[in-house]
Amino acid sequence: MVTRKRQKKRRLPSGMPKGVVLLATPEGWRHSVLTEEGGMLCGRLAEVPLDAGPAAARAAAEAMVAGLAHDFHQERVTVTWDPAPGTRVLDRPGHPCFGPAELL
Repeated sequence: MVTRKRQKKRRLPSGMPKGVVLLATPEGWRHSVLTEEGGMLCGRLAEVPLDAGPAAARAAAEAMVAGLAHDFHQERVTVTWDPAPGTRVLDRPGHPCFGPAELL
């Protein structure tokens, strides 16, 4: 009988990160990493406590995205947040009700 040596399955490489979205939920902080190829990697920021603020979640997401870019693409990346933390942009130019708004 011929046997074949088992190979460890490698984790498929993700695309180069181009954006990240954070969402606070009752179960903890969630993330979606958007890639240049159009893919998306979603999950929970496991190392961030449930009651952590946005600054802690952003720091963890920055480290995660930098790690993905380095591990899979041997690239150094810097994460910048736009719009500024604590604001959201409702894009409807010219309408008086829409524009930068403070999150409640």
